[in-house]
Amino acid sequence: MNDPTVRAPLTAGLIVAALALAAPAQSQLRLDAYAIPEPTHADVDPGREEGSLDNVDPRFRRTPVFYRTQEPPGTVIVHTADRYLFLIQGNNRALRYGVGVGRDGFTWTGTHRITEKKEWPDWRPPPEMIERQPYLPRFMAGGPGNPLGARAMYLGKTVYRIHGTNAPETIGHAVSSGCIRLVNDDVIDLFQRINIGTKVRVLHH
Repeated sequence: MNDPTVRAPLTAGLIVAALALAAPAQSQLRLDAYAIPEPTHADVDPGREEGSLDNVDPRFRRTPVFYRTQEPPGTVIVHTADRYLFLIQGNNRALRYGVGVGRDGFTWTGTHRITEKKEWPDWRPPPEMIERQPYLPRFMAGGPGNPLGARAMYLGKTVYRIHGTNAPETIGHAVSSGCIRLVNDDVIDLFQRINIGTKVRVLHH
């Protein structure tokens, strides 16, 4: 069969299948190979002091909620589509936090454990981020203008973190390259409640 109009779709299909097989079982990434999708809200440059919490939608303020799950107390569950993080407390209750998530093309799902916790962490953009945004600094010391905010909790061996932010107005939006961000008050609260080894499930619903 030498018709190029038939061969091209087959080749594209084989590439998609190969990418799917190459994705790690614990963290299935949906990557857009053709373009960097636009975020749903403009992010801010590293170094800017934390913005006003007045710009955070009240729906995304920390609050106790009813939440039915089979996961044990202490588990963290992130619903990226809804922009919420739930800390399971047992008896069908959870503490809900508003979050900012990865923009389209940088969302992911999977289960990991918290492997490290840091207060006012330094920031070193991973090579993949620098390749996309070469103007970024290669290092920034921890502090109020740091994009990781007041606390960071690292997920397994991935480049992803649950962290604070110097841009609270982005909470409730798809902005990041895959990390889960909270306002600094909330990430400090969560940091105090969970330990290294905590199970974190990231779901796309």
